[in-house]
Amino acid sequence: MVKGLLQTAAAALALHSAAIQAQPAGAVPALLQLPYQSANLPSSSEVSGFYSGWHFSPIWFNGNAPKPAVNDLLAILQRAPLDGIAAGPQYAAQIQAALQQAATGSPQATAYAEHSLSEALVLYAQAMQRPVPGMIYGYDYMRPKQRGAAEILRIAAAAPSLEAYLKQISDPNSVYTSLRDTAWRQMQASGSTAADPRVIANLERARGMPAKGRFVMVNSANQMLYMYQDGAQIGSMKVVVGDYNKYIPRWMPTPLVTSMMFYVVHNPYWNAPDFLVRKNIAPRYLAEGDKYFKYRGYNVMSDWTHDASIIPASSIDWKAVKAGTLNPRVRQDPGPDNFMGQLKLPFANPEGIYLHDTDEEDRKLFSYSERTRSNGCIRLEDAPRLATWLLGHAPVSPTGQAEYPEQLRQGVPIFVTYLTAIPENGQLTFLKDIYGLDPGSNTRVASGK
Repeated sequence: MVKGLLQTAAAALALHSAAIQAQPAGAVPALLQLPYQSANLPSSSEVSGFYSGWHFSPIWFNGNAPKPAVNDLLAILQRAPLDGIAAGPQYAAQIQAALQQAATGSPQATAYAEHSLSEALVLYAQAMQRPVPGMIYGYDYMRPKQRGAAEILRIAAAAPSLEAYLKQISDPNSVYTSLRDTAWRQMQASGSTAADPRVIANLERARGMPAKGRFVMVNSANQMLYMYQDGAQIGSMKVVVGDYNKYIPRWMPTPLVTSMMFYVVHNPYWNAPDFLVRKNIAPRYLAEGDKYFKYRGYNVMSDWTHDASIIPASSIDWKAVKAGTLNPRVRQDPGPDNFMGQLKLPFANPEGIYLHDTDEEDRKLFSYSERTRSNGCIRLEDAPRLATWLLGHAPVSPTGQAEYPEQLRQGVPIFVTYLTAIPENGQLTFLKDIYGLDPGSNTRVASGK
């Protein structure tokens, strides 16, 4: 969408430039020959720099008459406190006053209103392009990049529809828009002028998802996964996410992650976390010996590399492992008892988080109302169904090879987020804040206290 707007902008500006060159000297619209005054918004200096070299038609006016998109921008500013711009209504009032002055026909007043509108647009667009607080980006290209004032205004000037451009900026995706619009209707109905800080925080976490194409969203707050196609939710399933682990006295919440899935792994291995090796596996090996490893399909690996070899479990000092002074790599073979199940769906992130299937023994976890029982990774209620949607066919491994990757035809974005505010029947429902991430939370916090 943005790429298309940029291309359209470039073409339109080329035509404008050719037209200006063909005009006699002094044919530039009189409005743009005036010095622009600052409307004193935070983006004033950036916008002043843009207009100092602008020789085309005004963005917001046809002659002395404001374009219809001006009303759209004013409406956006009125509800902007929900977007994290608390002073949005004040900026709207300032612009409305400038428009009243421009209605007198004064070129200076019209110039001031034009400049004020552009300052407000830049301020809003840059706020909507900021990275999500606390979000881990698996790839740098997925991190939102703030555009400069000149680029924002050039796209606006060349957009076939200024109204459509404003809508594209203010409605980044269907999840965000549904949540914000529901909150805005409730604010209007109650006469409130202050946005709920919890809603603002939730909108921050929802902002980075796309408007088009396929993507997967995991909401750790309600322990659900959703599949989206062009903004429409087309499927969902329960998941199990991270929480307090009984083996160590700390939190292991599932982090916020934006990344991309490129393949499905059949017949995955499971590498046991160090704390499980220390607290569970080492005592069991000391009590039962090699038969315990054989029963569970465990092997001790020589190191953590891809080419690691199997070494005898009897060669390990398991008392030292239990004491925490030795940390061997224990890997579980694929099979019906593997904790990963039959499928793993990885995506790049520094925390080693991924989606995975579930063994039969742990399927009972999906019957719980609060499914915060993992070590941070995300268990899937129906991994084959998600894999089928991603691959375009049933996830049948073409080989019995362990850790066999099957590439997707096209990468699919994944957004692991945390939404405690849910629109339901025209109202917002607030879920239990299990991770304590919302402003004013009096529940548990991710730091472990």
